[in-house]
Amino acid sequence: MPHDEFLQNIGPLIGGFFLLAAALNLGAAGLAGRNKRWGRLALWLTVTAALATLGGCALRGRPVELPQGFKMAVNAALGPVSLTLGSFSALTLFYLGRRWLVNAAVAWAGLNLSLVFLGLSMTDEAFAAIVTRPDNVPIVAMVYLLAFFTWLGTAQAVRNDDRLARGEPPVESQYRDTVLVWPDVIYLELIGAIIATILLLAWSLAVRAPLEQPANPAVTPNPSKAPWYFLGLQEMLVYFPPWMAGVVLPALIILGLMAIPYLDVNPRGNGYYTIRQRRFAYLVFQFGFLQLWILLILIGTFMRGPNWNFFGLYETQDPHKVAAITNISLSEYFWIFACGRNLPEAPPGCGELARLGYILVREIAGLTLLALYYLALPAVLGVTLLGNFRRQMGFGRYTIMILLLLTLLLLPLKMVLCWTLHLNYLVSIPEYFFYF
Repeated sequence: MPHDEFLQNIGPLIGGFFLLAAALNLGAAGLAGRNKRWGRLALWLTVTAALATLGGCALRGRPVELPQGFKMAVNAALGPVSLTLGSFSALTLFYLGRRWLVNAAVAWAGLNLSLVFLGLSMTDEAFAAIVTRPDNVPIVAMVYLLAFFTWLGTAQAVRNDDRLARGEPPVESQYRDTVLVWPDVIYLELIGAIIATILLLAWSLAVRAPLEQPANPAVTPNPSKAPWYFLGLQEMLVYFPPWMAGVVLPALIILGLMAIPYLDVNPRGNGYYTIRQRRFAYLVFQFGFLQLWILLILIGTFMRGPNWNFFGLYETQDPHKVAAITNISLSEYFWIFACGRNLPEAPPGCGELARLGYILVREIAGLTLLALYYLALPAVLGVTLLGNFRRQMGFGRYTIMILLLLTLLLLPLKMVLCWTLHLNYLVSIPEYFFYF
C-alpha cells in the first residue's frame, strides 16, 4: 500500500485518538482551575490545543509524522541488550526518584508524552501493523492500566512513608467506615457490571475479532505465538532449555510465592502501603514482576516477528530477515578460545565411568561457575551485603530465599550473555540430555 494511502486510511483513527487525549487534558485543566492552580491551568490548556491541532491534521489525512532519523535511532537504541538494561535502569530511577515521579502533574505530563509518542508512531506502517492488531489492542490498554496502578500504589506508599516519618499513622488506619452488602455493595457491583458490558459491546463493534482461517496442520503461522499471558514463558525458551523454562522456573515461581509468608520476617508494613519499611520486598517484587515478566511479554508481543527474530518498533517484520547468531557453549569458550585446545573427548571403547569423567572435565568451566554462583555467592552475601537478613531469618530461611533470588537474577544474566557473547548454555551435556 502506498504511504499516502496508508495515512489517509489511518488518519481518522489517529485523529480520534488525539482528540480523546485533548478532551482528557481539557478535564485536567478544568480541575486545575477549580483548585486555583493557574500555572497548571495554562499548561494543560496549551497541551489541549496542541493535541487538538494534531488531531485536526490527522482527520484531514495529513497526520504529523516522526522524522525518519528519529525512528532509525529508536530501532538502534532498542536492541535486546539495551532494552533489558535500560528497563532495569528505569526501574532503578523510578525507585530513587519516586517522590518526584508520584507528583500528579509530573505523572500527567509523562502520560501526555506517551500518548503523543504513541499517536505519532502510528503514522509508521510497521508500528501501526503491530499496535493496531486486534490481538494487541488490549495489551496496549493493559500497559497503561499497569502503569497507572503501579504509580497509584507507589504514590500511596510515599504518602504513608511521609506520615510515618512524622509519627502519624498510615492512611489506611483511618478507614473504619462500614457499609452494608445490601444495598450498597450490590448496587456498586451492578453499576460496574453494566459499565463493563457497555464497554465490551462498544469494543466488539469497533475492533474486529482476531479470527484467522481454519487451522491447517500443514501450515504453521510464522511466528507461532502463544497467548499473551504465556509469551513470557515462550521468551524464556530462547535462553533456557524446555525443561528449565517450562517446568523448573514456573515451579520455582509458584513455590517462591507460597514461601513468601514464611520467609518474610519483617513485622512492619502489614495492611498498608509502604516502601521505606519494606524496601527489600518492594524491590524484589518490582524487579521480578515488571522486569522479568511484563518486559518479556512486551518483547514477545511487539518485538518478536517471523522466525522469532528480534525487530525494532519501526522495523518491518520481514520473514526473509536472516539473523546471524552463533550459539556457543561455555565449554567451547573455555577450551577452544581460552585454552586453545579441542574439547576433551572420551576415547572409543572406554567405560561409562570414564566417559562421564571426560564429560565432567569438558564442562568444568560451567560446573565451577554454577558452584560459585549457587554455593559460594550465598555465603559471601550472607556475611556482607545480606548479613542482617541472614541473622534475622536464620540459616534455613536465608538459604531458601537466596537460592530463589539468585535463580531470579539468572534470567537477565542469561539474556545479556546470550545477546552479547552468543552464549547459549553454561553446561551442555547432550549425552544425557542435560542443558543449563
